[in-house]
Amino acid sequence: MRRALPLLAASLVMLAAAAAATPVAQGHNITKILAEHPEFSTFNHYLTVTHLAAEINRRLTITVLVVGNSGMADLLARNLSLLTLRNVLSLHILTDYYGAKKLHQLTGGSTLASSVFQSSGHATGTTGYINITDHRAGKVTFSAEDDGGAPPVDFVKSVKEMPYNISVLQVSTILSSPEAEAPVAAPAPVNLTELMSKKGCKAFADLLLARPDILQTFQDNLDSGLTVFCPVDAAVNAFAPKYKNLTADGKASLLLYHGVPVYYSPQLLKSNNGVVNTLATDGSSKNFNYTVQNDGTDVTLETRVVTATITSTLIDQDPDAVYAVDKVLEPRELFKVADAAAPAPAGSNKSKHASPPAPAGPEEAPADQDTSANSAFRTTAVGLWLAPTVAALAASFLAVV
Repeated sequence: MRRALPLLAASLVMLAAAAAATPVAQGHNITKILAEHPEFSTFNHYLTVTHLAAEINRRLTITVLVVGNSGMADLLARNLSLLTLRNVLSLHILTDYYGAKKLHQLTGGSTLASSVFQSSGHATGTTGYINITDHRAGKVTFSAEDDGGAPPVDFVKSVKEMPYNISVLQVSTILSSPEAEAPVAAPAPVNLTELMSKKGCKAFADLLLARPDILQTFQDNLDSGLTVFCPVDAAVNAFAPKYKNLTADGKASLLLYHGVPVYYSPQLLKSNNGVVNTLATDGSSKNFNYTVQNDGTDVTLETRVVTATITSTLIDQDPDAVYAVDKVLEPRELFKVADAAAPAPAGSNKSKHASPPAPAGPEEAPADQDTSANSAFRTTAVGLWLAPTVAALAASFLAVV
């Protein structure tokens, strides 16, 4: 037994080192990956413009078929609308992992892969599926199921592989698909206040209409991307006394606090925990923000003053989304941060009623937060407690020896 202890202790020390060095979860960022390859700068740019970069980053398993700048120039020369361009590029995003090695190990020499275009709802029938074929002499080709008779495109090289999360592969040119290239009707412009008024947020819409300057800020972000969390009427009515006591600047900040200058789809909200900046956030990026938390299908917004829950989706029309929440979002810059109630001593006859929250003073600076708003994953705290715990166990074994 004494002879085995040193081996066990050494193993525990190695385990502790690995736990300290390795994060439990790791995300990928397609924008950063392609930024290292200027020959794909145009493709990278349009992934961002079409909001497909966020779609790629939120998925756990994905393959991106990238095209060089010259191939993108040919595509852009066709003057497709941005919505149609999104469909064409989404055809190049496969919802499974295909590394270079896997391409040459296809069962039967070929397979049919689903693309983001196929799952978008814009593809009909089997359009949106991609045929992958491993030919003789190591040649691999890709073609859309509805290629319209166009020749397949060739696999050129592997650009980046993170098994089995993301694979970035270069192909010779843009995939052809009449379905993906078909014109897409532009969605009707979003009328925020009309939408809110019809779907249970009329009181909040009225507050925006009373401040045309603030409403204009919301409207100015509609084209580039906007997410709005509008409190339901009951919540706004209950909050009315507090709202009346705010200064004009405080009212403006509170209204802007309910808008986020980024498009968050329901899927992204349910898969992303982290801090988000708002329309009220200034250049410091550390004020007037809140934390998005999800638990299964429930998504909450935590301001450190209140925790609100998303109750319904009013509209999800990329690049805009509006969600109803059950509480008015109260920023810690305007209201006192909620303190955890301490248990009263046994036998105490003191009143259990807490004093009402007082407005926060200037000295109550926001706590530093370093969580990224757009990270697809967060490293859990497992590694933080695992390393010292294992190290302590190893030390105790060594002491015995």
